[in-house]
Amino acid sequence: MCRSIKTLRPPAIPEKATEEEIRAAALQYVRKVSGFHAPAAHNQEVFAAAVDAIAEATRDLLDGLHVRGAPASA
Repeated sequence: MCRSIKTLRPPAIPEKATEEEIRAAALQYVRKVSGFHAPAAHNQEVFAAAVDAIAEATRDLLDGLHVRGAPASA
């Protein structure tokens, strides 16, 4: 797996992941899976859509996780 994707939940990070952190992880994932650092013009739309979908799935995952011993989120 791509080593530049970091864990985005406490206690790995002290607070809730930011939108920037979530999108950066999604972008790294799409780059790794596609094999492209930057897509060609004819692939930009599908590349961006994949980043959006993965960022949304990541938000849903992080919002739904219940970590034992972690304080309840507000």
